[in-house]
Amino acid sequence: MARTDWKRPALTPLAEGMKRVRLTLSYDGSLFNGWQSQDNGVGVQDVLNEKLGEIYGLPVRVQGSGRTDAGVHALGQVAHYDVPIGSSRIGDERVALALNARLPHSIRILESASADASFHARFTTMAREYKYFVKAQDEALPFDEGHVGLYRRLPEIALLDGYARQLFGTHDFTSFASARDQSGSAVRDIYVSRWDEGRDMFSRRLYVYTVVGNAFLYHQVRSMVGTMMCLALKGGSVEDFKAILDSKDRSRALTTAGAAGLYLSRISYDETEYQWFEEMM
Repeated sequence: MARTDWKRPALTPLAEGMKRVRLTLSYDGSLFNGWQSQDNGVGVQDVLNEKLGEIYGLPVRVQGSGRTDAGVHALGQVAHYDVPIGSSRIGDERVALALNARLPHSIRILESASADASFHARFTTMAREYKYFVKAQDEALPFDEGHVGLYRRLPEIALLDGYARQLFGTHDFTSFASARDQSGSAVRDIYVSRWDEGRDMFSRRLYVYTVVGNAFLYHQVRSMVGTMMCLALKGGSVEDFKAILDSKDRSRALTTAGAAGLYLSRISYDETEYQWFEEMM
């Protein structure tokens, strides 16, 4: 899908006398009802709005690069907000320190910085990276609960990686779309799709699925992971997995992995980072 085909809304100009601040943050999704503001006030967005309001002494609304569901974590979520120039003595680069002093330990601001009016956390993204962490149940530790996907055993990593390679490129991902997805098209570009075997900080075996794309359907990553794991545990072939993808039939996907193992790991705003993909395709 050429980047000129991406449907992006026109950005609203920054109002006169206002400035934009960009945040990069990490959070433990097991303690929140997702990113988006909630009626019960337990979305990550709610907490940030409240604490920024304390700093600036006025209502502040943060906009994120995208929503994460309840239980999904972030290693590198990006957000921005607009406030009047001169509304705080705290410099934009020091907002991170001021916020971290007020936030619960389940949310950490990694960086704060001034942003141009042309920057928008959601609508100027060029790529999103997710990671999904998997362990065998008998190798899990107590604090893995809510932070990794647990399975009865780990299948062959080479088989999983064979599945993952089928997802690279431009495809119609209807087979992995949730019925709740509101997207007009299920076609997405996948720049990176791979499984790696590693070790956690206690030297216990861990599988990591990494996927980078221009955008994702609702529950797409979790559906791909769940289907790959389920099929691999049954010994299904790479051809079996490709048949599921090519069918464009949601009923063919085997299962949706839980939220616990999923992490929004990085957001890219670099227009040139994956230019090679467009040229190759």
